Amino acid sequence: MRIRRAEREDLGACARLDPSFVTERVWQLDESARGVEIALSLRQVRLPRPLRAEYPRAMDDLDADWERRECLLVAEDEATGEALGFIDLVVPYDAATGWVKHLVVAEGARRRGVGSQLLAAARAWCEYHGLERIMAECQTKNYPAVQLYQKSGLEFCGFNDMYYSRDVALFFAARLMG
Repeated sequence: MRIRRAEREDLGACARLDPSFVTERVWQLDESARGVEIALSLRQVRLPRPLRAEYPRAMDDLDADWERRECLLVAEDEATGEALGFIDLVVPYDAATGWVKHLVVAEGARRRGVGSQLLAAARAWCEYHGLERIMAECQTKNYPAVQLYQKSGLEFCGFNDMYYSRDVALFFAARLMG
């Protein structure tokens, strides 16, 4: 496998990758209120059967993201040239944080280190460009992404129950060496 900067010709292959995922676990947000205190907790719940979940956003913005020339990387099979996955990282106006906007791995290439290597390459890109942090988000039902982020050294740093229309977003981040 080789990770490289995406070319315009790669965008179609990236957009055609199936970003849906299967999970047997989810993170459930529990809330309780007592007087002026609100307590929140996240707990892992095992589902009674595997759940296929859809990716929460469209990928019709890849062309515009590529045009900005930030960090759009593709992982390809060196023998076949087939796209195994990609990561799209954007730098908002504050220019201190690289946000993982898309991280998609082809279904047949999952659990083979493709996502880990893409995330590591994006992290290296952030460090090279002097960013202070890398951040990523995912749905509470995207247990595979949660595991990937935690395994890659990103720590849970918050949630937003209005980020997605039908799910809670979990946020993960890592401070980078400056």
